[in-house]
Amino acid sequence: MSKNEKEKTRLDPWGITEIQDYERLYREFGIKPFKPLLQEIPEPNMFMRRGIIFGHRDFERIVEAIKNNGEFAVLSGIKPTGEFHLGTLMTAREIIYFQKQGAKTFYCVADVEAYEDNNIPLEKSGKIAVGNIADVLALGLDPKKAYIYRQSKEMRVRDFALIFARKVTLATMKAIYGERNIGLYVSALIQAGDILLPQHEDFGGPKPTVVPVGIDQDPHLRFTRDLAQKFRGKYGFVLPSSTYHKLIKGLDGSPKMSKRNPMSYFTLHEPPEMIAKKISNAFTGGRPTVKEQRELGGIPEICSVYAINMFHFMENDEEVIKLYNDCKSGNIICGECKQRTIEIVLRFIRNLEEKRKKFIDKAREILQVE
Repeated sequence: MSKNEKEKTRLDPWGITEIQDYERLYREFGIKPFKPLLQEIPEPNMFMRRGIIFGHRDFERIVEAIKNNGEFAVLSGIKPTGEFHLGTLMTAREIIYFQKQGAKTFYCVADVEAYEDNNIPLEKSGKIAVGNIADVLALGLDPKKAYIYRQSKEMRVRDFALIFARKVTLATMKAIYGERNIGLYVSALIQAGDILLPQHEDFGGPKPTVVPVGIDQDPHLRFTRDLAQKFRGKYGFVLPSSTYHKLIKGLDGSPKMSKRNPMSYFTLHEPPEMIAKKISNAFTGGRPTVKEQRELGGIPEICSVYAINMFHFMENDEEVIKLYNDCKSGNIICGECKQRTIEIVLRFIRNLEEKRKKFIDKAREILQVE
């Protein structure tokens, strides 16, 4: 494999990850295809059904726990760097899904990582996190059945990180993450503590734990699974499981939505007129003229408007199939599709905003932020 080819499949949790071929990830990183497990899952969510969740590590044990009402946990973390966007929306929905399947639920406010990676002071990220937690509660997370915490305040996580550090060399960190500042390496150790927190004796000890993340976060899972193996004799850890979702393309046609390019994404609390503008200007798979679109059809596979519908805003699978077929056949043109999408998205956001207001005080109480 050439150097350029390797760069294409580099998974970077703190930078830009662009995936040209998801199939290669199975071979290069030992990730397993998710599709063979689909028929075993009693109530697969739409991300699973549509192939958005494409890979996993040791998810079989989570399937068994769900089918047999066994004990298991879900943990994932979201950096409090700003308002929720479509990437964080997906992670939040996955946490909620597993909670409804019976998982002990852990939501990590990754404020240490936000400081080390994004230079956001803890005081500021705490205030941002209030809105994030209000959002996830509005989306359906039951706070009575969840442990929601800030990395900077959770001593059990920090204790784990200190203990794990004894078994980690600088060479190991460079091999997994490349050459980084020490702060990011510390952040990675803390995230290992997060991932294994559900197995702490204070939370009932070892148990299967699933971590739903985007594929760019896999280095953290590989690192933590290695640590869990090394400390299995001391703590009895079950190696954490994971699911991986595809990265949604940017509205501007870029391979991934990125805060580095404001026109490639929108947050869930931007002014409606700005969201509408971004969708109106989004990259599509349309033809140069309406006539060609009617005759040849569009290309939904490369269309960012189709992507946001398929990933997020069409709950019914039949609606997604119809949109795909209408586009391919030329039955719908891009202007019509964009206008319909704007209406769907703004309806969702207005509804979320109303619900969110009711949970702001609860979020402050949980995070102990004034």
